[in-house]
Amino acid sequence: MTQHNVLSRRTALRTVAGAALVSVAGCLNKDGGSGTPGDGTTSPGGQGPLEPVAVEGTTLVVELSADADVSQVNLIQPNGELFGQRDVAAGAQQVSFEIGTAYAPGEYRVVALKGEETIAESSTEIQPEIQMQDVGLFRNNPDKPWDEVYGDTETDRLKNGEAFVTVTNTGTGPEAIVELVFAGDVPNPIENPQGNGMYDTEQVIVDPGETTDLFSNSFPFGSESEKGMGCSSEGNSGQFTVFVETRVGGDEVAKLFDVQYSGSDEMSDCEITITET
Repeated sequence: MTQHNVLSRRTALRTVAGAALVSVAGCLNKDGGSGTPGDGTTSPGGQGPLEPVAVEGTTLVVELSADADVSQVNLIQPNGELFGQRDVAAGAQQVSFEIGTAYAPGEYRVVALKGEETIAESSTEIQPEIQMQDVGLFRNNPDKPWDEVYGDTETDRLKNGEAFVTVTNTGTGPEAIVELVFAGDVPNPIENPQGNGMYDTEQVIVDPGETTDLFSNSFPFGSESEKGMGCSSEGNSGQFTVFVETRVGGDEVAKLFDVQYSGSDEMSDCEITITET
């Protein structure tokens, strides 16, 4: 079991100076199918009408064995309700269900039928799990596609004040990131950023096993605001928290970072070092 803690943004704002955050709690069964050999359901190694079920991107794909005599495949949601059904054409060995990023996470059942008779059944856990891997700035990571993301308009100002956050989906289902927030000891902390805190997008979809970068739109490392921490020649150090809000899981995933500002009294020339706590 992998355990992660999710902390609400407001709670972390009150404790950011000394808190240490870990990720969201969960325990996933990542086995692609289930069944008991000899009872007509899927058996280990994909024997029987149903091969192991797989999630590819935002689509659940059901493979049928070459000799499967199946006329219909039903997908049952965790609450027991029908998600969808697919007729199986003669000779077909695959059907698929588009689950998108509005599905209910949990255990889904795949039921294969011949007419009205159930001839095989398997189950699979579809559950996303987002983990934060890294936070960085242009001055420390010039190889990222900054110009491609932010374009030519005010590129230098944006590159010097915005940030990227690398996230990975280690779960078994797709997830959509719908908000990005920086709080604590950054020059420009904003609890409720205009829009969703991500540049020029309403959401970023992260498929199972995928790693991607989120680019900020709240200028967290731009000019120092009234509540922010600035740079100094002598050096300032603190901590900040990054929050990402997810649609499928409905969670705020949070991670705490140490930060040091030094070498200048101006943010544009500041040396910024970010490390995991």
